[in-house]
This record gives sequence, structure tokens and C-alpha cells, in this order.
Amino acid sequence: MAVEPLAQQDIENRLAELPGWTLVGDRISRSYVIGPHFAAAALVMHIAQVQEELGHHADLTLGYNSVAVAVNTHSAGGAITELDIDLARRVETLAAAHGAE
Repeated sequence: MAVEPLAQQDIENRLAELPGWTLVGDRISRSYVIGPHFAAAALVMHIAQVQEELGHHADLTLGYNSVAVAVNTHSAGGAITELDIDLARRVETLAAAHGAE
């Protein structure tokens, strides 16, 4: 199934429903602050599990007490698609469950 790039207005509308997520260049991204390093690493592992389930992967950056997520859809020429928005929503749920801010 081919995925179609979202129009700029659609991206903005969807990001309005995802506080903390922003459009940076050709990706949507968000950073989280979370407890000590082990808690941040656990969040990364849970995000990785969801990415495998969805078959869609973001770039994840693990810091001492932070996790950064940046994603676009390579198969759509690096555009933002509904796949990216769906992944962002799932990450938001995981981050909240881990107590990330």
C-alpha cells in the first residue's frame, strides 16, 4: 500500500493535536525528559517495539535523561505521511506511561 505525503495544512492540523511535536525541516520531532538513564533507555526500547509492530521507524536519540524522536516516511520521498502521525501518537502514549515530559 503506497502512502501519500500530507499537505502542509494537514501536517499543521495533526501536529496541533500532538503537543510538543514540531515540524523541523522534513521531519516531525519531539524530545522528552525522563528520569535517570535507565528510564530513558527503557522508553527507547518500548518505542522500538512499537516501530517494529508498525513497520515504520523513527530516528531515536538517547541521552542521559532524554529521548529525542524524529520521523518522516522514506518510501514517500522523505515526506510526512499518516504513518508518521500514527507513530507520533503511539510514542506519546508510551512516553506518558513512562512519566516522560
